[in-house]
Amino acid sequence: MDLAHILLVEDDAGDVAYTVDEFREHRLRNPLTVLGDGLEAIDYLERRGAYAEAPTPDILLLDLNLPGVDGRVVLDRVLGNPRLADLTVVVLTSSPLEEQLLRDFGVPSEFYFRKPVDFTQLAALIRSVDQFSLVVERPGGQREIRLA
Repeated sequence: MDLAHILLVEDDAGDVAYTVDEFREHRLRNPLTVLGDGLEAIDYLERRGAYAEAPTPDILLLDLNLPGVDGRVVLDRVLGNPRLADLTVVVLTSSPLEEQLLRDFGVPSEFYFRKPVDFTQLAALIRSVDQFSLVVERPGGQREIRLA
């Protein structure tokens, strides 16, 4: 069974804590990597430096407003990298203005989330990545939920 590996790139500690708590509360077992800035995200995605052996994520949850190298630059690098062509990117936004910009650029609404990330939205997104599973711990043992 393959679990979708999720990369969260978010600099707001409160939003990170909320997302991690949601994963724990729903007993999500999918691997989650959390990075706090755009340059680190680029290094991770391009397997540079300390991230030379990093797994390629299946889903990227990307805040647009990052310190230093912002999310727009990360997004440009992802779109320009053929090795990342299958990466599902979800833009995290905290502003109605950013949402309107995304709509104006034709980004489907399922590919941007209002922060903080809602678990129901995230589960629906993982369902759309049909070759992966969501694994949730339940009393009496783990249960695999096949998402297709």
